[in-house]
Order: sequence, then C-alpha cells, then structure tokens
Amino acid sequence: MTGNGENVPLPFRFRETLKGCDLVAVRTCIEVEHDYLNLLEQLHRKPVIPIGVLPNQTSDDDDETIDTHWRCIKEFLDNKEKGSVVYVAFGSEAKPNQEELNEIALGLELSGLPFFWVLRKRRGAADTEVVELPDGFEERVKSRGVVFTSWAPQMKILAHDSVGGLLTHSGWSSVVEALQFARALVLLTFYADQGLNAKVFEEKKVGFLVPRQEHDGSFTRKSVAESLRMVIVEEEGKVYRDKAKELKGLLGDVHRQNLLVENFLDHLQTRKCMKISHEING
Repeated sequence: MTGNGENVPLPFRFRETLKGCDLVAVRTCIEVEHDYLNLLEQLHRKPVIPIGVLPNQTSDDDDETIDTHWRCIKEFLDNKEKGSVVYVAFGSEAKPNQEELNEIALGLELSGLPFFWVLRKRRGAADTEVVELPDGFEERVKSRGVVFTSWAPQMKILAHDSVGGLLTHSGWSSVVEALQFARALVLLTFYADQGLNAKVFEEKKVGFLVPRQEHDGSFTRKSVAESLRMVIVEEEGKVYRDKAKELKGLLGDVHRQNLLVENFLDHLQTRKCMKISHEING
C-alpha cells in the first residue's frame, strides 16, 4: 500500500469508509431487505437508510422515432408468444469464460425456448480474451433465437409482452429493471455482490439460481435448460412468476420509491442543521 492511495485493496477502502462515515445509504427498500438493513445497523452501530431502488423509466417514443436497433429487436419480439421469450443479459462487466459461454449457449438450445441474448464477447479494448459461440449454434437456433452483439435498449426489451423472464448475472440494476415489469429471474452469478443479490431473491422465490457443481462451481447446459424451462413455462415455476408480479407493484411504483429518496435528503438536511447548531453553540 502506497502513501498516495494507489494499490489499496477495495475491501480495505470499503471497510475504512464504513468506519469513518456517519450513516450508510443503501439502494434498496425496507420491503425487500428489512432483516438485512437491521443487521447492517447492528453490525456498524450507525443509521442505515434505504434510498429506494432508483427505478429507471422507459421512453414513450412512438415507433416511428425508435432507433434502428430497437425496430429490428421489436420485430423479432412481436412475432413471439406472450411471456415465452428468455431475455439473456449479463451486464457490462460480467463476462462468462469460454467454457461457461458454451454451456449457456447449448443450454438455451436444449431448452427449446425462444430467446434474445445480448452478448458481450469482450469487455473493451483491453480485454484480450474474446469468447465465441459454439460452432453452428446460431444456424441451429436461428428460427427461435437471436444473439445480439451491439448495444440493446434493455428497458424496452424487458417491457415487451413477449418476454417471460431474464437470465441474469444478478447485477442489482438488471434485477430491479426486470422486476419493474414482473419478469421472473433465472440467476447465474459470477463475482462481487452478485451471489448476495441472488440469495436475497432466491429466498423471496422471485428468482431461481442455476445449480452449480459443489466441487468446482461449474454448471452444465442441462442445468441451464432445466432452470429456464422451470421458471418460464412449467407449473413448478409459477411461484417465481407470481412473486415477480407481486414485486412489480413495489419496485415499479416510481412515486413510492422517490419518497424514499426524499426521506434520505430530509435526513441529510436535518443532520446538517444539527451539525451547524452544534458548532454555533460550541
């Protein structure tokens, strides 16, 4: 660790920040993580304030003004049955390795479900490990699946009636966006906070975690296919679809979530006034 702050491990930064702060603001709401928020207060002995999930809002552009990418995507989705399509996206940072990518692709193929997959083959120019789809995969699934390697309007896709669920890395923003539209989750985590996020939503029966091998953490095409079919179409997965609809009323309520932000701002203002008063009165 150097004196100018370079090469300081992230866990150390995080721990020291928690020690030095006056309060902790968390992007969540009480209804989703009540017990965990209480635990955080007990552990750190300082106020923990939920600021809401900060939901995004979709654009209400007319079809004529939507960009070329969306028109192509919408044409594909319009031709699929309601609630039948698996939307696959792992965010801007999470990228499966080649072996994992093969199992995901072949699992999608094995599932027999229609899908729309936004695939990042590399994370920017510095990423030299470019992943590729299995030989012949796109040709074999071309009648029911699309692999899209350009930017895609995620909110518009999730809002489309043909989308039945999301295969996701469990990044918080993606999960919140999916649940705004009552899309059930199939969870495939890779690193960082994704495992904790997945645990929360698995406990609430709004998402199903793709099983992995205990000895090495690997997963198979069969486990991917079975997880997708169960959550999206089978009777056993109805609990996940119903729970996603239930949470839509909470996470999709922009006014309700904005009130939590306002409460947080009021709290900051109150603390500021108290601090000024304390300084004046010595």
